[in-house]
Amino acid sequence: MKKFAVVVAAGLMFATFGARAVNAQTVRSEAAEHPRIATAIRELEEAVRYMEAAPHDFGGHKVAAIRDSRAAITQLRLALAYRAARDRR
Repeated sequence: MKKFAVVVAAGLMFATFGARAVNAQTVRSEAAEHPRIATAIRELEEAVRYMEAAPHDFGGHKVAAIRDSRAAITQLRLALAYRAARDRR
């Protein structure tokens, strides 16, 4: 019984990994279809890194700018994932 549980758990793990790999590949292809969105994600990521490393607080706006930039990155990635899911149908 213990061996069966291990086999089932391993199977689920591989299935989950496979689905994620396919989804990641599809999202990458969506990024290629929407290069301006992919560029915006990269630029926002660079801006966040720059702000995090900056020694000043940009007049008190640094924390909010980082937070909002991360939220924008998340929304852009969700938009690409949505398109990827719609295109797979």
